[in-house]
Amino acid sequence: MRYPTEHKEQTRQRIVRAASRRFRSRGSEGAGIGDLMRDLKLTHGGFYRHFDTKEDLFVAAFEQALSEVGERAQKAAATAAPGQELKAIIDAYLDIEHCDDVAGGCPVAALATEIARRPAQARQPFLRALQTHVMKMQQYVPGANEQERRRKTAALLSGMAGTLAVARAFPDVEDRRRMLEGARQFYLHAVSAS
Repeated sequence: MRYPTEHKEQTRQRIVRAASRRFRSRGSEGAGIGDLMRDLKLTHGGFYRHFDTKEDLFVAAFEQALSEVGERAQKAAATAAPGQELKAIIDAYLDIEHCDDVAGGCPVAALATEIARRPAQARQPFLRALQTHVMKMQQYVPGANEQERRRKTAALLSGMAGTLAVARAFPDVEDRRRMLEGARQFYLHAVSAS
């Protein structure tokens, strides 16, 4: 039985979305291809119709997750009052629900240390995806020029991802809330200061 071309793309996207959640919650080593495909009611061999390696899937899943975070930021900015877009983005990112949703949250907070352990060449796709994300977000960050906005955006995003990663280590929800609130205030002030 031959499926239409769009079926293959839809199946690929199902795999990427499911893997994206699984990698964020379990890391790449904790997310086996056989289990992923079985949970999607697909064959293990069918995986190779869509990806050459697990690493290819990991890159696609990271890009998907970063796209989701970008969409969350864009939505927050779009619904904010004029001049409050950056605050809305920071508030949405450093939100307790985002913090508690590891599988659906920021892939940088969940996977940065794992990516850093990869060989330099293997990190390039992740870095390109992150640079694209920074370029999209810098429009909301104040600065005298594009270079300053990009620098501030990179610092803001890496700082917020670190905050999220550390906050997740605290078992008490009130401790997480306090950490996120302190970080929200700090980052908004730091990025807004000239």
